[in-house]
Amino acid sequence: MTLDPNTLEQIAATTLAHYQQSAEDFREGTRDHDVSQNIDALLRHIQAAAPFTILDFGCGPGRDLQAFTRLGHVAIGLDGTERFTQMAREDSGCEVWHQDFLKLDLPAERFDGIFANASLFHVPTQSLAQVLGKLHASLKPGGVLLSSNPRGDNREGWNGQRYGAYHDLENWRTQLTAAGFTELEHYYRPTGLPREQQPWLVSVWRSGL
Repeated sequence: MTLDPNTLEQIAATTLAHYQQSAEDFREGTRDHDVSQNIDALLRHIQAAAPFTILDFGCGPGRDLQAFTRLGHVAIGLDGTERFTQMAREDSGCEVWHQDFLKLDLPAERFDGIFANASLFHVPTQSLAQVLGKLHASLKPGGVLLSSNPRGDNREGWNGQRYGAYHDLENWRTQLTAAGFTELEHYYRPTGLPREQQPWLVSVWRSGL
């Protein structure tokens, strides 16, 4: 099924409106989420000299921007929800860009790493190649992308007022490889549980040299 431009606009607008309306609850509900495993996985694969310049893609209220800053790195946030960008600027003191994922305007070869934690699954599959291409171009040669998405069986659609695409590992590999990335590692979260109790697929990728 091909989504027409008006439908893509509606998907983005409705999903962003949901986050705009629930921004305060979202911040409180996710404030104590521990994603240090994902942060460590991104940072250990970056081969540049620290401090690194990191794009927090879909930064939300800015929790992880603060974590990267505490570790001594230069973090820039990006989110499509206006309220989240305000929160992230206020809470982290970092530069934060307000951009729709489907209308990205990113600088070329700016970032050592991109942290896409629970964000890329909101991109409709037919638009994913475009988005990944822009992320790839914004990484320095050999830069690293981490993605964490709810895993699934390659179906997509509405979950309440949020649109999501739920990829399995093989399909995700196909998408990222086609965009010029090389897989470094993948794992499922939370760690230490049976696979059926691990809803998150995390993968780490290097951009082409």
